[in-house]
Amino acid sequence: MDHFSKVVHYLDTTFVATIMEDTMDGFSTEHHIPQLSIDCVIFGYSDKELKVLTSKFLFGNNIWTLPGGFVRQTESIDQAASHILKVRTGLENIYLEQYRVFGGENRINTIDRAVFETASKNTANPQFDASAMAWLSKRFVSIGYYALVDINKVNPQRGVFDERIEWCNIDHLPPMIIDHNEMVQYALQTLRQNLDQKLIGFNLLPETFTMREVQELYEAVYGKPFARNNFQKKILDLGVLERLEKKFTGAQNKAPYLYRFRR
Repeated sequence: MDHFSKVVHYLDTTFVATIMEDTMDGFSTEHHIPQLSIDCVIFGYSDKELKVLTSKFLFGNNIWTLPGGFVRQTESIDQAASHILKVRTGLENIYLEQYRVFGGENRINTIDRAVFETASKNTANPQFDASAMAWLSKRFVSIGYYALVDINKVNPQRGVFDERIEWCNIDHLPPMIIDHNEMVQYALQTLRQNLDQKLIGFNLLPETFTMREVQELYEAVYGKPFARNNFQKKILDLGVLERLEKKFTGAQNKAPYLYRFRR
């Protein structure tokens, strides 16, 4: 199936119609605040790797981006970010925090214009018109949010022009549009600063976990190893973990204890 056929197929599905309604609403100041967007760095953790949710454009040559959207006239920026995250992950009530505003004078996305020009020629959908292209080709100020999710609970959802959406190791991210790679680095710096201060790392873990799994998470976030005894003492001294039964491994005398975050 060529790119055009893929677009027509996507535009004819109920899912895409829902995404269109939730994120675009006609590209007008009646519905959204002009030249203001939200981009989300969604962190997940699995297989001892810190990962970021990314999407690949349907058109173009290997073009990648972070999940994002616009701010409705009837909602706050926090509500907009929560709404975008729900659409993209299928989750509600996840850890979400604003960390930086990106407003460089050259923040202009030339890719979107080419995508919409192609789509507008091949679909009767009223969303794809000259006003849509004019809207997307302007300079945008973007508010950066980062989210922490249990990767096993996420059901990633493609946007209108996503060929696919996938988790990428933070150390092997593809080149992304505008300053999206820079966004990830600032989000990672903020995550590292807040990991202990706000005790937020456990949002990346399942409900129960071993001390070793906590250490592996910290090592993935910081990109370096920690001494086992010192790390365990540090975490236990925080007084935020509740120790449960041992994890069955077949060797009871060596089985590690399971923990969960004290609520």
